[in-house]
Amino acid sequence: MVLGSVLNPINSSMIAVALVPVGAAFGAPPAETAWLVTALYLATAVGQPVIGRLVDTYGPRRLYLAGTALVGIAGLLGSLAPSLGPLIAARVLLGLGTSAAYPAAMHLTRSEAERTGRSSPTGVLTVLAVANQTVAVVGPTLGGLLIGAGGWRTVFAVNVPLSLACLALGAARLPVAGRRPRADGPEGSDGPDGPDGPEGSDGPDGLDGLDGPDGEQPGGADRPARLDHAGIALFAVLLLALMLFLMKPDPARWYLPVSAVLAAAGFAVRERRARTPFIDLGALAGNRPLIATYLRQVLGYTAIYAFLYGYTQWLEEGRGLSATTAGLVLLPLSLSALAASGISGRSPAVRGKLLVGSGCQIAACAALLLVHTSSPGILLIAVGVLAGLSQGLIGLGTQTALYHQADPAAIASAAGLLRTFMYLGAMAASAANAAFFPHGATTGGLHHLALFMLGAAALLFLLILPDRSLGRREAPVRQKP
Repeated sequence: MVLGSVLNPINSSMIAVALVPVGAAFGAPPAETAWLVTALYLATAVGQPVIGRLVDTYGPRRLYLAGTALVGIAGLLGSLAPSLGPLIAARVLLGLGTSAAYPAAMHLTRSEAERTGRSSPTGVLTVLAVANQTVAVVGPTLGGLLIGAGGWRTVFAVNVPLSLACLALGAARLPVAGRRPRADGPEGSDGPDGPDGPEGSDGPDGLDGLDGPDGEQPGGADRPARLDHAGIALFAVLLLALMLFLMKPDPARWYLPVSAVLAAAGFAVRERRARTPFIDLGALAGNRPLIATYLRQVLGYTAIYAFLYGYTQWLEEGRGLSATTAGLVLLPLSLSALAASGISGRSPAVRGKLLVGSGCQIAACAALLLVHTSSPGILLIAVGVLAGLSQGLIGLGTQTALYHQADPAAIASAAGLLRTFMYLGAMAASAANAAFFPHGATTGGLHHLALFMLGAAALLFLLILPDRSLGRREAPVRQKP
């Protein structure tokens, strides 16, 4: 679960230090290499909730294996790409392939929590948060080291051994639909009897922790047999139009926001009428705490990704550091993010994590205004440490909030949608980077970007402060149909 979940955040951040070398290799300007970032965002934003719905419907194993296999294929294609076009196509495949592991992990975590009677598996959620949120900050450091060792193609090639490892572990350890999960015994056997009865019996309400939302087998008579293809298509058009406009806002591209509004209206009508909607808008509208979590995800990751890409690009272009050195400067950011998640992970105080995390984010954005080309290295590192603390706490806080707020029967879909909102923030950050760095990453552009980030961080803090529902951590009860 953890290794598969790492693939998406690592690939979304590792490319940050590869944009300049790739542009030099193919003679491509920043406006064209930016598609390497955007392509993965678009594919992931659409793919995560779609694959999450498939996980909820058919179980996690087959989706996990198919997705991680696609990651290996994409890594191979990217490492052999002769031009920028095939490289962008490889990033699209990477986005789709990496969309399966996180929804599968959240589905398995929820089913195991129900099987064992643990309503708040904080240890597992902390590990997943580290893998899915804070490990993203290791990407620039790892990317810099890989580029220094073997050139920018290694950033793609590293996915091949990672994919093979995921396939081997997934085939050996992930439960097959219809079997009880193993506790300690080898494959094909069960461990000691759990709190929900002896071996072979179902847990409370007929749940065995592996089957579908109400205990039935995947593909059974009570499972939704068909996906809402029309809803998925309208959702994809909505996201694509919105993100393409955010990537390059221009009055001449008026047709993109208009298309997004029309697709949104069509999507709302379709989902209200569908027997098995792709996203149950009625249920979502009645779950205001979950809506607030999605909004916090957008705001938090707008600032996080604007910092990750903008600051990294400035270190290379504005400060003149190599890709390897820039990655090493950001290493303390990675360590502080990991430490923040690890230390606070056992605490159930979701609201406290988010408040402290947003406060650190405000401080990091303000400190960025003090950075200049002649700033001492200790200041460059300190700014990164503050940003890492905020990312670790915000990532863990939002994931834990979603775990307790989402309908257990649709946890994978909700987790996939959380990733979609994360990448909406990433796309807003990408648009901001393009706007403030029109001719390269200058110090003046970095300061304007910092003010933009400061606004997003302040809104996040204001959205957290009055929300007392974050103090209530009871997970929703699975309802029988």
